[in-house]
Amino acid sequence: MAKTTKQVDDASKYEKIGFHKGSLATLSKEREEMMRILQIVEQLMQMHIKELKDLGVDLAAEAKQVQTAKKMKGKKPIEEIL
Repeated sequence: MAKTTKQVDDASKYEKIGFHKGSLATLSKEREEMMRILQIVEQLMQMHIKELKDLGVDLAAEAKQVQTAKKMKGKKPIEEIL
């Protein structure tokens, strides 16, 4: 007994549905793992920040210096412009 076109289309549809559901389940687990890794990295960064502060390093001042250096990097001194 040959399958009808409708039966083939239904089987194909269910295969696609299964594929997409499986993909979503896998990606969901991957996202959970990525978030777990991100939380670990964040905790480690906070530990280093705390230790630097305890050692007297002013991270806010250093960040400001970096931003200033980035802004000035592409700009010529006024003497060169005139």
